[in-house]
Amino acid sequence: MDLFEHNLANQLNMYAPLADRMRPDKLEDFIGQDQIIGKGSPLRGSISNGLLPSIILWGPPGTGKTTLANILAAKLNAKTHKLSAVSSGVSDIRNAINSAIDLLGMLGQKSILFIDEIHRFSKSQQDVILPFVENGTVTLIGATTENPSFEVIAPLLSRCKVFTLNPLHANNIVEILNKAILDPINGLGQSKTVFPNETLEMLADSANGDARWALNTLELMAMYKQDGIIDTATAVKILTDKPNKYDKNGDMHYDSISAFIKSVRGSNPNAALYWLARMLEGGENLNFITRRLIILASEDIGLADPNALSLSVAAQQAVNFVGLPESRIILSEITIYLAAAPKSNTAYMAINNAQAEVNETGPLPIPLHLRNPVTKFMETEGYGKNYIYPHNTANGFSDQAYLPEGLKNVSYYNPKEYGYESKIKTNLEKLNL
Repeated sequence: MDLFEHNLANQLNMYAPLADRMRPDKLEDFIGQDQIIGKGSPLRGSISNGLLPSIILWGPPGTGKTTLANILAAKLNAKTHKLSAVSSGVSDIRNAINSAIDLLGMLGQKSILFIDEIHRFSKSQQDVILPFVENGTVTLIGATTENPSFEVIAPLLSRCKVFTLNPLHANNIVEILNKAILDPINGLGQSKTVFPNETLEMLADSANGDARWALNTLELMAMYKQDGIIDTATAVKILTDKPNKYDKNGDMHYDSISAFIKSVRGSNPNAALYWLARMLEGGENLNFITRRLIILASEDIGLADPNALSLSVAAQQAVNFVGLPESRIILSEITIYLAAAPKSNTAYMAINNAQAEVNETGPLPIPLHLRNPVTKFMETEGYGKNYIYPHNTANGFSDQAYLPEGLKNVSYYNPKEYGYESKIKTNLEKLNL
């Protein structure tokens, strides 16, 4: 490192946020994630033996992915090549790999390729890495906030062990905050600001498992009041931006809508409203929510309450017409209605059964009496012959065959005995269907 780089590193450390300055560089100082690096864990055992497989560290922001990756790399006698998928391209990947090849060939030294935000690499960029992970030229450590099974190509994922980092417990965050308060070099040890335990506990609870946010908010509090006590009342004034874990394009997007729909399907309006609020606060696309409600109205409520579909479509139109913030009331109303409505999936099962029949038996001939005799030739061929027009019968019903030969007694739709569907069942039984 030349003089310029040395001075730059010192300046960056001086002006870096507290969360960056307080990154531990030893496994013993790493707090939380005991399921991964606790005593007796496979990863800790591998590191103790000087070995490390290619791994993917998957977890929410602020849970220690980058810090853990740095510590693991430092524990091994290996050269670490660090890339950020946000700013790196194929040329950067190739340069790192070529350097790793040179080190392995000339010095016999292994290399670790650490890629932060690996989910941001395209398929072609990940393809470049694959053969060198496969043949052992580099050991890959990837960090991602997104589900690797969706964002990392299958061949690369199969050559890596995925470790899931959980949001940190509040007591872990309090411990991290106390370390920062006492550290006189990288932390706030020289500050005269006083942080009572109740303030730290409130900050930890507000962090939603994100240590980075908690540390940087702690530093903001110290700047706000450099000589005095940060009591809970003062802290509340500063805590105006709880970390939002909602990502409209990531796992939270799919997990939240899944929890929402399952709550409506399970007839629990309170749970459904909670997940709706989570999505609204996260800025979810309103059409995405209403689209799923329209599907649910047919799939899970169906003919037990035929109004459900009409009201869901009306809600979608009303939401788009009104817009936020008032459209949240419309979404609340339709969510409560659908959650409280009787449930039946018979329409969903009926079309599944009918499509399964078509796939199994193929395109059976359409009975002649059901075909429309558009031309004279068709009429002479028997098209429409003996067809009975139901409205010309005494009760508006004709018990003629409407299915191909061989399918006369099949039943795809089986109505249930509650909600409006009970009336449908009674009517069909009267007609012997």
